[in-house]
Amino acid sequence: MKKKNLSVKKKIHNFYSKKLKDPRIKRIYINFKKKISSHISSSFCVAVSGGVDSMALSFLAKCYSLENNAKVFFFIVDHKIRKNSTSEANLVKKKLKLFQIDSNILSIKKVKRSKNLLSFARDNRYKLIIKQSLIKKIDLILTAHHNDDLIENFFIRLLRGSGLKGLISFGKIKSKAKFNDKIYIFRPLIDIPKKDLVYISNNTFNFNVEDPSNLNDKFLRAKVRKLISNLEEYGLTFEKFKLTLNNLSKSNYTIDYYVQKNINDNSNYLKLTKTVILKENFLTQPDEIVFRSFSEIIQKVGKKNTFARGSKVENMLKYLRSNNNYSKKTLSGCIIQKISNSVIISPEKRENT
Repeated sequence: MKKKNLSVKKKIHNFYSKKLKDPRIKRIYINFKKKISSHISSSFCVAVSGGVDSMALSFLAKCYSLENNAKVFFFIVDHKIRKNSTSEANLVKKKLKLFQIDSNILSIKKVKRSKNLLSFARDNRYKLIIKQSLIKKIDLILTAHHNDDLIENFFIRLLRGSGLKGLISFGKIKSKAKFNDKIYIFRPLIDIPKKDLVYISNNTFNFNVEDPSNLNDKFLRAKVRKLISNLEEYGLTFEKFKLTLNNLSKSNYTIDYYVQKNINDNSNYLKLTKTVILKENFLTQPDEIVFRSFSEIIQKVGKKNTFARGSKVENMLKYLRSNNNYSKKTLSGCIIQKISNSVIISPEKRENT
C-alpha cells in the first residue's frame, strides 16, 4: 500500500477512535456492539436513507467493522419518488466516501403510481436491498429504526385496526424480511431515542438529508408524530410504553403457544402431496387461535413470503364454518376444500415457465 494511502487510512481510524471517546457516543456504541456481536458472523449490510438515523447507524457500523475486521455493505436506494432523489443519493454516497465508507446506490427503474407512496417506497427499498443481499450472500440487513419509530408504528397500526401480533411485531430486534424469509431485518437501535442518534450524526459526519414527507400532514406518520408529541405532555414516556408493549408481548407469546398446539393436535401434514388436512376441532378453537393457525398453514402450503390478507382469511374461515359449503376455493396459492367435517388444503398447481 502506498504511503499516502496508509496516511489516509490512519487518519480515518483516528477520526473514529476520537469520536468514540465522547462518553455519550461511546455508551451508544457499546450498546450497539453488544447487540450485533451475537448475531453477526463476518458480514452484513446497512440500509442508508441519508437521514440522521441512518447516518448515525453508518457511523456505528463503520466503527464495528474497523474494530472487528467485518465486511459491511452500505446500500442507498434511489426511490425516484421525489425529483431530487437521485441527486440526494449521490450526495449521501459522496459524503460517506469522505469517511472511507464505500456505498452502492440501488435505483428503482420504474415508478408506478401508488395511493400509499411511503409504503410503496419502503417496499421497493427492501426488495432492492434483499436482492443485493442474496447476491452477496448476506442474511442480515441493519436498519436505523429507533424507539421513536417503535411508538409511531404502534399507533399507526392501532389506527389501521391491527391485531395484537401486528401491534407488537415491529418491536422485535430481529425479524424475517417481508419479501424473503432467508433474510433478516435487524434493528440494533430499537431502544435508542432519536435524540441520541441526532447527537451522533451531528457530532460525527455532521451531514444528513431531510425528507419533506416527515412534515407533510398529508401522510399518516406525520399526523401520528404530532399526536405522540401531544400525548407526551400528558405523561407518555418510552418507559411506560415499553412496559405496555412487554405486557402485550407476554399475551402474544401465550396465544402463539396455543396456535402451535392447535396446528399440532388438529391438523395433519402429508409430506408426499404437501397437503394439510384440518380436523374437525381445528375450527372450534377461539377465533384468534384459529385465525393465526389457519394463516400459518396457508403460508406454508402456498409457499408465500407473506401472510394472506386478514380480511380474506376471515372470509374463508366464515365460509368453512358455514354448513354445506363443499366447493373448492383458492387463497394465497392454496386450493381449499371442505369434505365432511374436515378441510383439505393443497398447493395450487403452478405452470412450468
